Amino acid sequence: MNVAASKPHIKLGYVPTRRSIFSAPDAIKFRGLTAERLTELGVDFVDIDDVNEEGLLFDDSHIQPIVDKFRAAGVDGIMLCHANFGTEYLCARLAREMGLPVLLWGPRDERPEPDGTRLRDTQCGLFATGKVLRRFQVPFTYMTNCRLTDPEFERGVRDFLAVCNVVKTFRHTRILQMSTRPFDFWTTMVNEGELLEKFNIQLAPVPMTELIQAVRAAEADEAGLAETLAWIGEHMKIEITSEQTRTVAALANGMKALIDKYGCKAGAIQCWNALQDELGIMPCAANAILNEMGIPVVCETDIHGAISALMVEAAGMGETRSFFADWTVRHPDNENGELLQHCGPWPCSVACEMPRLTYPLAFDHPGALTAEAKHGELTLARFDGDNGEYSLLLGNARGIDGPKGMGTYLWIEVENLKRLEAKIVEGPYIHHVVGIHQNVVPVLYEACKYLGITPDFYDPIEEDVRAYLRGE
Repeated sequence: MNVAASKPHIKLGYVPTRRSIFSAPDAIKFRGLTAERLTELGVDFVDIDDVNEEGLLFDDSHIQPIVDKFRAAGVDGIMLCHANFGTEYLCARLAREMGLPVLLWGPRDERPEPDGTRLRDTQCGLFATGKVLRRFQVPFTYMTNCRLTDPEFERGVRDFLAVCNVVKTFRHTRILQMSTRPFDFWTTMVNEGELLEKFNIQLAPVPMTELIQAVRAAEADEAGLAETLAWIGEHMKIEITSEQTRTVAALANGMKALIDKYGCKAGAIQCWNALQDELGIMPCAANAILNEMGIPVVCETDIHGAISALMVEAAGMGETRSFFADWTVRHPDNENGELLQHCGPWPCSVACEMPRLTYPLAFDHPGALTAEAKHGELTLARFDGDNGEYSLLLGNARGIDGPKGMGTYLWIEVENLKRLEAKIVEGPYIHHVVGIHQNVVPVLYEACKYLGITPDFYDPIEEDVRAYLRGE
């Protein structure tokens, strides 16, 4: 059983541009230097060096060939490299036509010539293009005017690739909805039609009977079951019967089969109570197995929670697994501390100890994990909405010490818990959140501008995030 999550692959459309009144030879020089630097960084990009002799955008006739080439190659975002001043209206026309994330950048200008002449005036061109992109209503990401060797260049390019990954993932999301939401969970109610109309987010609903059928089919696949059981034995301390463990493995394999069948990227399951009547287990550990694969499966049919997990996973570029949690209780000793916990669906790689495959806190059936998560710096995020408006709650936290818990859990500390508490209660958020042991707040913040979502910080850190994005 291959549980390792696949690394995302993002392809960049590279568009160096110039304006005729500045040095064409110098623009050609810098279009080449920038391409070399992107290659050094391992960026997969599609060049326009065959569109004209210079490999530069500077005439209206260049736009359609570039569009055709980029679409054929399946690029995920475009980089407008101002090799000299650049032609702002051509950049805007191309960007509008492509409808993809846009990285606006130009190399820092050199010292003027002894006679006072300047070869490129790149910074001035960036000012012009930024304005015209706004006129065309094209959202864009600005990477500070820097040298190719500056650390801001590498960081800015890598962050932009992550932004492209979030946008690509969000715009092509299909979620397996396994049964209805639990009756008691009115908080996880969603507007399926609106998600499709606004964001192209699709649901693939299947009844509980179809899920059970998939589990029974998985039980009959001895080879597949043995592979999953071997993985469980290697990564979990088993404290339930062998038959119950076998059912956990069959549920994981059955869910994976349905996710593949319906072309989904994530799942949301009605984890209680009908499932226990049919299988006699909780699905938490089975969820954890798929979560380890980078296929988020969230609890209580929380569709918005699954969307949150996909966004966070995409922002992390496959480097770290995310975890789906409840905001539960305040820390008994730390005024800004809170317990993140759930019955046991977190990936094993999140834990600071070998998870125990056992019984959950609030239910009588086995199949949940118990383990404390690693401490360290975190990003916490929640996509949610109501009344036609959607936003992304996001911010940072850090793992701290606290009392022993059950299920998968982590005590965290934020800057101001009372402010966060009010933000969740006043909405549009609920008691569910997704965490990851990476700082992906700037990437998620930047991705929101392309998705029609309002970024909503629970701490007043927006200026700090913008300063990071400026390379400060």
